[in-house]
Amino acid sequence: MYPPTERTTATRMRDRMSYDAAAAHAVLDEGYHCALAFVVDGEPRVLPTLHVRVDDTLYLHGSTGSRPLLAARTGDGLPVCVAVTHLDGLVFARSQFNHSANYRSVVVHGSARLVTDEREKLAVLTALVEKVAPGRAGDSRPPSRKELAETAVLALPLREVSVRARAGGANDDPADLDLPYWAGVLPLRLTPGIPVPADGVTAPVPAYLRPARSPWLDPVVLRGEHVVLEPLDESHAEELYAALDDEEVWRYVGSPRPGSAEEMAGYVRAALDAHHRGVRTPWVQRCAVTGAVVGTTSYYQPDPDLRAVEIGYTQLGRPWWRTGINTEAKLLLLTRAFEELDAVRVTWQTSTLNERSQRAIERLGATREGTLRSNRRRADGTWRQSALYSMLAEEWPNAQVTLRERLRPAVPAAS
Repeated sequence: MYPPTERTTATRMRDRMSYDAAAAHAVLDEGYHCALAFVVDGEPRVLPTLHVRVDDTLYLHGSTGSRPLLAARTGDGLPVCVAVTHLDGLVFARSQFNHSANYRSVVVHGSARLVTDEREKLAVLTALVEKVAPGRAGDSRPPSRKELAETAVLALPLREVSVRARAGGANDDPADLDLPYWAGVLPLRLTPGIPVPADGVTAPVPAYLRPARSPWLDPVVLRGEHVVLEPLDESHAEELYAALDDEEVWRYVGSPRPGSAEEMAGYVRAALDAHHRGVRTPWVQRCAVTGAVVGTTSYYQPDPDLRAVEIGYTQLGRPWWRTGINTEAKLLLLTRAFEELDAVRVTWQTSTLNERSQRAIERLGATREGTLRSNRRRADGTWRQSALYSMLAEEWPNAQVTLRERLRPAVPAAS
C-alpha cells in the first residue's frame, strides 16, 4: 500500500481511487509506454517514452541529449510526474452528459535520478527488452558500449503512487431510463497484429511473437520420414513460389496463381491473417530428405467445441506428387487431430472437377458425404461445386494402418 500524500489524494470521485501496490504494479507492467511530465525553464513539458518496473522502481528510457535527462544529472534529481493509462471501453449513456469511459490509470510523483552505473543500466535495458517480448533479450544482440553510452535511463522510486479506475456500465439518470436510445459499453483492447519482417530477414517469426492460441490453432512442427510440417512464415515465400510455380498446381485453386515471389508473399500474408483471425492454421511442407520447401497445407475452421477440423489449402509442387510426401503429411495432420486434439471429425473439400484430388482423399480412407453447391468462389469470379469428404474418430484406427502400410518401403522380391 502506498500512503496517500497531498499530491495523490483525490479531491473528487474518491471511490475510483486506490493506493494498492499490486493494482499499481499491474497497470504499470501491462503498459508499454507512459507520459513523462516535467518543467524546463518554467515551461511544462510532456514526453512519451518507454518504461519498465523493476521491484519498486520505475525506469524510464531516453537519450543522453534530451532535456529531462540533462536536468536529472543534478544531485536532487528531476521532479517528474508519470502517467500510464489503459482505456478498456467507451461507455454510452442515454444522455450525452453521462457518457464516460472504463479505464485503469496510475500516476507517479517523485524525483527521478539519472542511472550512471553501467551494470544497473544494462540490467534495466535487458528488463525493458524482456518486457516487450519475454525471451527477446537472448534472441538479439545486446547494446555495445557506444550504444550504452548514448542511452539514458531515469530511475523513479515508487513512493507517491495513486491508481484511478472505472469499470461498469452507463450511469443514467433515473429520468433518462425510458429514453429510446441505446446505452452500454463498447469494450476496447490492445491486440497484436501479424508480425511484419524487415527487408532481408529469413529467420521465421519467433514463438514469443506468435499469438497464444488454442492448441487447435497452434501450428506445431510435425516431423515424418518424408516430410516436415513447420509453421508457415513470410520468409518461406521465395522458396514456396519456386516450388508451386506450375499452372497445373493452381488449376483448381480459388486464389489466382502468384506471378512472383512478392505476390506469393501476399498469398502467405493472407494465410497468416486468417490464422490471426482464428480460421486457419497454416504449415509449409518441407522435404525431410533435401530440406527443400515443396508446398503448403492447413487446418481450416477448427472448432474445439464440435471437435472438428478441415484439412485444406494443400498445394504440393508437381515434382513431389506421388512421392509419399502428401500421404505422410496427411498422416501427421490426422494423427495430431485424432490423437492429440481428440477430434471427432476431420473433413476435406475439393472441386468436383478435380478428379486427382478426389482420388487422393479417398485413398486416405475418407468417405464422400455429398456435394456442396456453389460454396467457394474461384479466382475468375465463378462458383465452385465442392465434393465433401469426412473421416470420423472411430474410422481412424483402420485408416492409420492403411496409411502407414502405404508408406512402408517395398520389400524386393526374392530371386
